[in-house]
Amino acid sequence: MCGIAGCIGAPDVTTVNRMLDALGHRGPNDRGVHVAGEMALGHTRLSIVDVAGGHQPILGPDGRSGIIGNGEIYNFRRLRQDLAQRHQFKTHSDTEVALHLYREKGPAAISELDGMFALAIFAGDDYLLARDPVGIKPLYYAHRDGRLYFSSELGAMSLAGVEEVHEFPAGHYYTPASGFVRYYRVPEIRDQLLADIPTAETAIRATFSRAVKKRLLADPEIPVGAFCSGGLDSSLIAAIAAEEIPHLHTFAVGMKDANGRESDDLTAARLVADHIGSTHHEMIFTEEEYYAALPEVIGKLESYDPSLVRCAVPCYFTCKLASRYVTVVLTGEGADELFAGYHYMKHLPREELNGECRRLISTLHNINLQRADRIGMLFSLELRVPFLDREMIDLAMQIPPELKIRDQDQARVEKWILRRAFAGSGHLPDEVLWRYKVQYTQGAGCESLGEKLAEREISDEELAAIKAQYPQAVINSKEAALYFKIFRGYHPQDSILGSIGIWQGFDFAEERESTQGALENLRYQEPPANTTITGEAR
Repeated sequence: MCGIAGCIGAPDVTTVNRMLDALGHRGPNDRGVHVAGEMALGHTRLSIVDVAGGHQPILGPDGRSGIIGNGEIYNFRRLRQDLAQRHQFKTHSDTEVALHLYREKGPAAISELDGMFALAIFAGDDYLLARDPVGIKPLYYAHRDGRLYFSSELGAMSLAGVEEVHEFPAGHYYTPASGFVRYYRVPEIRDQLLADIPTAETAIRATFSRAVKKRLLADPEIPVGAFCSGGLDSSLIAAIAAEEIPHLHTFAVGMKDANGRESDDLTAARLVADHIGSTHHEMIFTEEEYYAALPEVIGKLESYDPSLVRCAVPCYFTCKLASRYVTVVLTGEGADELFAGYHYMKHLPREELNGECRRLISTLHNINLQRADRIGMLFSLELRVPFLDREMIDLAMQIPPELKIRDQDQARVEKWILRRAFAGSGHLPDEVLWRYKVQYTQGAGCESLGEKLAEREISDEELAAIKAQYPQAVINSKEAALYFKIFRGYHPQDSILGSIGIWQGFDFAEERESTQGALENLRYQEPPANTTITGEAR
């Protein structure tokens, strides 16, 4: 996992280095900048694949082509085996595979990459930017004075002095010749194909097991763990990963109530850990610790949307805990979208259910995936999401709605076919496999803390004043107003909402569309000593 930044149209090394300063948490192991003609490309590296090598930017054999990338390409070994017959490799990095594939096939190479990634490739004066199919890894871009700037986070973009920032669309690549080209879209609904229950169960078990095991790919010395809240999604991932990794590290967080009773997730997670034989770690956080974490969470999340912030705080504590033991963790984002896990879906007309699932998958890059990336990378921790494997997404679009939500024992059970697929397999205890879904914050015991704090800190008069002063901000509650105040305190410039416009590409009924800021109050310093600058005009 890494951070990337660049300028195309001028070798603006100074600005690229300022942007990399803001991305240091994404890549603490290495840093490099390369100048190629009118381009400057920068990279901060968290070593996952090819720990000893893999310094970026990676250059082609002629020195006139190169790549910077953020993410992981899971099929790189298979691709490399073929490419090595015609290309000489300098590293064992998955990113170099993408470079040689591009040199051979051009932009068509992007659709062959199986993974999560944001990357920039140059070849002579030509270049390409690309983002993975569903937007697991972030990428932003902006224009100023005829130059194209891009980076992994909004905060870094503000250091380029741009007036408007755009999110690079998921599932697209961009070249000067073709503009934006969509190479992937969520598959169309074909939910008559897997109506047979045993056939659907077999397909889910096989496809999901492949998706999890694929994401265990790494150098042997890189420790891999799994979040394990005791809910269905993370527990299934942990159980499958534990088949491959002895003493898999698992992680859970939660609170104690006023009577000293631990939150449900802590209890359920221990049950799972005992069942799968993992090396389990847990953290009990207090109300005071929750509040103390809010400024950093909101600042790094780059959003004050209450629904995102609420889930981001327990994620913050889980990532903080996990980063003490591992570099990579598996997490369960995407399961609710694929298999109709949200409670409101139980009340939708059946014929609308899969359409809603498909819509939500297309919006994840601006909601849960943003949270997972920002909070994980805050602790230099790579989060991998097996449920969002392309095979899994395609499979989910073939399953009829009556298998996703089904009446059982006088209740409507969400994700029914996913549960049935692993029933009797021994992966999980029945009480976890059929556990009633609770929201992340509810299971951790912190669901109402933000609202409680906001009622104490924000008066009716102040709420009205904030809404009047910032009419372009989406503030519909005292909780949103509180988070907005914290957000502006973390990013204190008055121009936070005026000078940086953020393209929002989603319309999610359960989420409020937030006007997000992108200003980091950073002072430029000389590049750190470990920065390598190469190229023509350094």
